[in-house]
Amino acid sequence: MMVSNDLSELSLRDGDVELNLRRPGPAGAMIPAPMQGPALISPQAPHPSGVPDFKKGEVVNIEFHEIRSPMVGTFYASPDPESPAFVQVGSHVGPSTVVCILEAMKVFSEIKAETSGVIDRILGRDGQAVEYGQPLFLVRPA
Repeated sequence: MMVSNDLSELSLRDGDVELNLRRPGPAGAMIPAPMQGPALISPQAPHPSGVPDFKKGEVVNIEFHEIRSPMVGTFYASPDPESPAFVQVGSHVGPSTVVCILEAMKVFSEIKAETSGVIDRILGRDGQAVEYGQPLFLVRPA
């Protein structure tokens, strides 16, 4: 949503909870998110549930891999309208996992993750026109 609305930073506050999002430069997606707590938590630190405990006032940097569109075309999340999506938020992917289909000039191309991790965000919308290099997914490294 930040890309499509040309936003570089977004801050939200609801009571004691504050959320700040910043779009990264070309090197990778860094999303600082002050949540809760005084210490900085490393995203690589293992946690039994897979989700770290955030403390008030804590700044957390999580680096995501972006799966970008390799071409101009139309984004499709599933092989056909009656089938489930290739991936959902929380899906584990590997380099050969098909994450979507892009259609250009009646040619349908399967797009593979080309990285390993967990789908954190799906940025493409079914039936949406996408540009070359447009981020389609954010993948949290496993």
